[in-house]
Amino acid sequence: MDFEAVQGFASHHDPTVQTRALQYFEQLKASEDGWQLCARTLTSAQILDEHVIFFCIQVIEHFVKTRYIHSKEEEQQFLRHFIKHWLQFQSHAGVVHEVFIRNKIAQLVCLVFLADYPHRWPKFFDNVLELLTLGPPGVDYYLRILLAINSDVADREIARTQKELERNTLIKDTVRECSIMRLVDSWFHIVTTYQTSSPELSCLCLEVIGAYVAWIDISLIANNRFVSILVQYLSLPQLREAACECILEIINKGMEPSAKTKLVESFVTVLEQAGVLNPSQADEDADFVIKLAKLVSGIGTSLLVSWSKLSRMVMPDPEQLAITLKAVENKVPLLLQFLNNEDDDVSLGVCDFAREFIQFLKQQSSVGAYNASEKSNAEALLHIIINKYKYDDSYNFDHQGEDEASFDEYRKSLKVLFDNLAQLDNELVLSRMKTMITTTLQQWRNSPFQDVEAAITFLYLLGEAVPASHGNHFIGDGDKPTVMTELLRLLVTCGVSTYGHMAVTLHFFETVVRYEKFFSQEPHHIPEVLVAFMDERGLHNRSPRVRSRTCYLFSRFIKCLKVHIHRYTEDIVKRVQDLLVLAPPENGFNTALLTPDDQLFLYEASAVLIVSSQFETQHKKQLLLKNLLNPVMAKFEMFLQRLPMETDKEKCRAVAECMSHAIACTSRTSKAFSNQQTMKTTGVVQVYTDALKVFLQALELPQEQTVLQSAVRQFLHRMVVCLEEEVLPFIPLAAENLLKNADTRSIQEFIPLINQVIGKFKLSWVFQKEIVPFLQRIFMPLVTAIFKALAIPTVENDQQAQRERQVLQRSYFQFIAAIVTNNVTEVLASQDMQSMEQVLLTIIQGAVDFPDPVAQKTCFSILRKMVEFWGGPEGVAGFVEFMYKSIVPACFLAPLKDTFDLTDAQTILALTESALCLKAVYEKRGDEFISFLHTEYLPTMNVSPQQITDYCHALKSESKVFKNYLKIFIQHAKS
Repeated sequence: MDFEAVQGFASHHDPTVQTRALQYFEQLKASEDGWQLCARTLTSAQILDEHVIFFCIQVIEHFVKTRYIHSKEEEQQFLRHFIKHWLQFQSHAGVVHEVFIRNKIAQLVCLVFLADYPHRWPKFFDNVLELLTLGPPGVDYYLRILLAINSDVADREIARTQKELERNTLIKDTVRECSIMRLVDSWFHIVTTYQTSSPELSCLCLEVIGAYVAWIDISLIANNRFVSILVQYLSLPQLREAACECILEIINKGMEPSAKTKLVESFVTVLEQAGVLNPSQADEDADFVIKLAKLVSGIGTSLLVSWSKLSRMVMPDPEQLAITLKAVENKVPLLLQFLNNEDDDVSLGVCDFAREFIQFLKQQSSVGAYNASEKSNAEALLHIIINKYKYDDSYNFDHQGEDEASFDEYRKSLKVLFDNLAQLDNELVLSRMKTMITTTLQQWRNSPFQDVEAAITFLYLLGEAVPASHGNHFIGDGDKPTVMTELLRLLVTCGVSTYGHMAVTLHFFETVVRYEKFFSQEPHHIPEVLVAFMDERGLHNRSPRVRSRTCYLFSRFIKCLKVHIHRYTEDIVKRVQDLLVLAPPENGFNTALLTPDDQLFLYEASAVLIVSSQFETQHKKQLLLKNLLNPVMAKFEMFLQRLPMETDKEKCRAVAECMSHAIACTSRTSKAFSNQQTMKTTGVVQVYTDALKVFLQALELPQEQTVLQSAVRQFLHRMVVCLEEEVLPFIPLAAENLLKNADTRSIQEFIPLINQVIGKFKLSWVFQKEIVPFLQRIFMPLVTAIFKALAIPTVENDQQAQRERQVLQRSYFQFIAAIVTNNVTEVLASQDMQSMEQVLLTIIQGAVDFPDPVAQKTCFSILRKMVEFWGGPEGVAGFVEFMYKSIVPACFLAPLKDTFDLTDAQTILALTESALCLKAVYEKRGDEFISFLHTEYLPTMNVSPQQITDYCHALKSESKVFKNYLKIFIQHAKS
């Protein structure tokens, strides 16, 4: 054994040493006797490092997984002897390895067990039971082996093959028939023997019992012998949590509903007699009470499942239904007690029970059995949810950590309960919430922030929880205002937005934006909300978090209510002017108040206001938009002059980021335009074409091209959407600069832009004049650059490089597809024959050789279009020959590949496209194509004459018939 190499296995500081260790590891795995060397090393007398032990076990494990089942009998005996020797020697010597070593040994033993039991190692359990005589180390190994076995034969979370399921069934049946009684006796011996001397072993044994109880006879465990010690252990600090979890597993065992109710109730009786179910919040250990809460939840949900099963029976037993119903009702006080526990983790522990109980009440309500008692329970749940939803004083709003994240998740669970309660009893929830919200908002000045925040948050949540009549919470019957209208009026007019606490402020803004329909009904409330958004409560708040969120919400508020806000346009733009200033790079690329992303929302909101405003003349809009963007242009041009003079790399990057942000701000304002209010109808085309001229200059700079190109590309995408032919003269210049010294990624990102241009302007005369000659000129250089990038070899395990390669391949095929599907085929036809053939062959290669169904579908679509254009008598010279020589074979070869998965939806789409391609050939060549298939091509595929006839007949039929036939034909050919 090369111990020096093995030691490098754990080295994280020297890649060379680690590489040597990995190579040695692979060498031993591949070697016929490498595993035996490791086994002998492990059983030698020398003291071994834990990493050496783990290394050796992994090599042996690899042998067991890959070659053991087919190995020689003496090798199998050698391995079984090694396992026995290791376990006995280590236990005898009292050696206690790290947990990861013990678990790894247990997994190894389990792998051999799965291969050998019961036929080749029928006395397996006799051998492992001998470990119990070797003291605590032996007991530990015994229990870990049992847990590993259970995980492999009984864990329902792990997907299994049919063969594995059959193996596992045989193992479980054999264990139940031959060994279970001795195992159960050993468990009782362990939990009682080691409860004081080695309580961790008793806990591990309780875990084993909980795991095995799912698939053994319940009476072996649910009896006086075990239940009495489980209840006793609930009062022992070192054992109580494990005992609690074990009882929960027993209760969760799948059973017939009446028997399950009886089992659960018997446990509840002994637990109540032992006083376990009423822990004192002050005295009890929190971790135990959390486990106890989960046990209570298991008790409740088990009873509810039993009741549900009984009620769904064809002829339910009324007596059993009544017993189970009474059992459920008796657990409600426990549910309320634990849900209301001051520890949120305890409360969370019974949330599943609470949710299922509310579902149960819904079922009761649907059959008219929702009575006063159940309504009282629902009201009690609602009261607890409201109180538990409130923040406590320890919540840190400025620096949120794990505790804060946990509480946020807990709130989500409470929200689910709240929503379900609203579905159960709409009137109750709306009535109680109205009282709580109204009272709190009327007294907000004298209320703690927790109460105020909760009131506003529940007002927000009511929007989802309570259904709205006519699809609008603010349209009632007659003149009487709806409850939601009353509450929103109170929220907006009571002054609570000035409370000052971050949580209250944020939820105020979240709520007014959530209910923008209220302001459409009562627009006179809009000004006071706008002022709140723009002053120190919102956009100018001292908290960066509030400012950031408010930018987004303000933008949404403006966009939703722009028809009611246009009269305030100039005032709003003036009030946010200081927030629109682009910061110099020396400020760390931030303004004093906002991040760059925050600013984008404000630029968009400002543009929306300007474009949607109703001034008497369009000139006013143009002027306001220029005033909005001119400072951006001026700042950009200043950066443009400055960037070439910067020598420091970090400063260069900072300036380029500022330039990119300036472009992004301008680009974001274009989102204000729509099909009804275009740049042309608004009269601002020149504003954006002037901006385009300025921004394109950035592409001529040698520095930071990755950042600048990305920003310019995004702006061009927006201009193609928003401008008409005015953008086209800029495309060739922009494209040439974007493709100068292009790498794989820049080519990949350029293609969607050119595809967008082709798709939008294909019929424009300006396109024919400006773009087609340009495409004809750059087509082969671009294609060559793509081929060059694709030719660069990638490392086999470099998934990122392989993904980028696949994306580039798809982009290339989409580029060709954009040309042929938009009838710009003169771009291809103008290329020389050699170049044209090169391109056509890449399409064939994409259809056949790349195991990428998305790309294959695109390629077949391209080939079909080419056949439609050039497959007839008037087509391009040489194309018909290419069609028979390459396109038609591709339609057969691709589906016959092993990688062509006919069970995959994307692959079926590719097959459909290949079928349409063959149909296109038939439509262009008619009987000539049928004759070619009959006499030349299909006979080479070893297809019978009858199949050839059937194939040609299907090809002549409708497309749908042929597509269905082709799938069957390919399945038969592959079988």
